[in-house]
Amino acid sequence: MANQLITIKELARLTLPRLLENLVFPNLCYRDLEQDITGRKLGDTIQIRKPVNLVAHDFDPASGVTSQNIQEDTVDFTLNRIATVDVGIEALEGASSLETLEQVFIQPAAAALAEKINQEGLKLYQDIPYAVGTAGTTPSQLSDFSAARKALNLNKAPVSGRCAVWDAEADAAFTSLDCLVHADKAGQNEALREGSIGRVMGFDNYMSQGVARHETAAIAFENVKVNGAVENGAAALSIKGTALTGSLKKGDILVIDGKNYTVVKDTEAASDNTISSVQVYPALPEVKDAASVTLMPAHTANLAFCPMAFAFATRPLVAPAGVESYVTGFNGVNLRVVRGYDMQHKRELLSMDVLYGFKTLYPELAVRVMG
Repeated sequence: MANQLITIKELARLTLPRLLENLVFPNLCYRDLEQDITGRKLGDTIQIRKPVNLVAHDFDPASGVTSQNIQEDTVDFTLNRIATVDVGIEALEGASSLETLEQVFIQPAAAALAEKINQEGLKLYQDIPYAVGTAGTTPSQLSDFSAARKALNLNKAPVSGRCAVWDAEADAAFTSLDCLVHADKAGQNEALREGSIGRVMGFDNYMSQGVARHETAAIAFENVKVNGAVENGAAALSIKGTALTGSLKKGDILVIDGKNYTVVKDTEAASDNTISSVQVYPALPEVKDAASVTLMPAHTANLAFCPMAFAFATRPLVAPAGVESYVTGFNGVNLRVVRGYDMQHKRELLSMDVLYGFKTLYPELAVRVMG
């Protein structure tokens, strides 16, 4: 930088491939690859195409075929996140070669940006009501794969393209399974040589430190019942307990009549042992008054899913006026590098940032594997 090792343009073009290599969850999502010509800013709403969903019918020779229109629906998508890494130029003065600059800045910056983006994307578990496994018990057996597979099969999810993202604990447990470690007998030994789970029971498996842990809010939740009958198709309900205090938070799972519902919005604190409006997904069937309600405990939210469950998009950020900057993009990911001057602290700064967003498209194509 100040030693003129590399230009802003070259720095951006060297960093982007390393950023792409470190992304895990975004690379497994449905990707909106369209690029806007003009720059964008935080909070902008764009339109992205939703994957087409077709239905197969039995052929009836008497009536003939049933034609379906291929209509590419679009959904509103908010670019609500900027991941950024910022350093003082003086921190890079010791980089006397391009190789040193790669080690002290380019690779760490790309890894930090990717980790932040992975973490934000994996928070989409909050939209998923479907869950298998035991809260507090790390997935560690082949039965955990089969449980996730069964849940997706029951939801009629596509078989092709399925993947799973596990936290470090589950990854370590799986890579020590005899059936995976000794997979070399079947011609595969990635678990032994690379520490990689590989493909198991139809899932391509990945590890990410960004897998989220869901902590329930401070709440006393005992002997809780539905407070008033619920009509079919309702998106909210009231609950009441003998000593219900505290609140529910987004991502909590309620179990009512044996079916899971995820809380889609933080609730108000209970008043008179009642939380009057709990918004949930999916829509409720007809539920009787005083039906029992249980709350799933805190858990690590590993995810097994089809790519169409979630969408990821980035857009080029606006190039600031009056400073040196460069925006580059590839395969739907855009990176901006800016070199500027902080007048308040009288120092040169170098900034790398990515404008992006995530959205859940089809919750039924994903399942939490609790740990």
